[in-house]
Amino acid sequence: MKVYAFVGPSGTGKSHRAQMVAKQKGTSYIIDDALFIKGNKVIAGTSAKKAETKIESVKRALYSMPGQVEEINKIIEKEKPNSILILGTSDDMVEKIARNIGLPEIEETIYIEDVSTPEEIAAARSARMAEGKHVIPVPTFEIKKEFSGYLVDPLQIFKWKGKGTTPFMTEKSLIRPTFSYLGNYIISDNVIRSIVEYISSNIEGIYKTQRIKIDNYSNGLFIYIDVILEYGYNLKTILEDLKNKAKKEIDRLTAMNVVDIQILAKGLHVNDK
Repeated sequence: MKVYAFVGPSGTGKSHRAQMVAKQKGTSYIIDDALFIKGNKVIAGTSAKKAETKIESVKRALYSMPGQVEEINKIIEKEKPNSILILGTSDDMVEKIARNIGLPEIEETIYIEDVSTPEEIAAARSARMAEGKHVIPVPTFEIKKEFSGYLVDPLQIFKWKGKGTTPFMTEKSLIRPTFSYLGNYIISDNVIRSIVEYISSNIEGIYKTQRIKIDNYSNGLFIYIDVILEYGYNLKTILEDLKNKAKKEIDRLTAMNVVDIQILAKGLHVNDK
C-alpha cells in the first residue's frame, strides 16, 4: 500500500483541496479529521470536530482514542486500498497517524504551498479565524448524522487543473465544530413546529394540525404530527405530501437531519356545505 501525506497548518485549506490532491495521486481513500473517506463517502470514523474539547479533538485526529484503530483497520482490511492520502497540520502529525494505525511509511508528502497560492491560503486562514468555518471533504448528507446542529453550508466546487486534464465536480461541507470559540447555536423545537404548521396550512385537504412533538437525538430529529383532515380528499396522498414537504423544508431551512416523520390522522372535518 502506498501512503501519501498532504500537510499544511490549520486553516490553510487542506480539506478544501483534499480530493483534488487525492485524484492527482490516483487514490480514492483519504484520512482527514479522524474520518476515513472513500470518494465522497465516509466509511469509518467520527469527526474530530465533533469533540466537545480541543484536547479530545486532537487525540481523535491522531487516532489515540479507544476503539478508533480497531475500527479503521477493520475497514482497511475489507477495502484493501492500493493507496491512502493522510491529511495533517505537520509532518510529525501525519507520521503519528500512519504509525498509530499501522500503515507503511509515508512515500511522498505534498504541502499546501504546492497546490495553493499565498492569496488562497490567506483567504482560508481569514475564514477560519473570523468565522470559525471548517471544511470536511464529503457531501453534506454524509455528515448530517454527525453535525445535525452545526452545519453551516454545502459547497459545490468545480475543479479543473488545466489543458488535457479531466474536470470534476466535488461537494464539500462547511461546519463549525462543537468547541468553536464563536459559541454554539440552538434551533428551538418551536421553529420546527412553525415550519410544519406553515407547510400543513398550504396543503389542500388539511384542516389543522393538533399536535407536533419533536424528539432530538444525536443522529437527528424524530417528528410526530397529529392532523385533522378535510372530508372528501384522498387521505393517504395528503399525509404523504405533508411528510415529504415537511422533511424537505426542515432540511433546507435548518440543515438538521430528519430521521423520521410519523403522521397520525386524528379525525375529519366535515364542511357544512
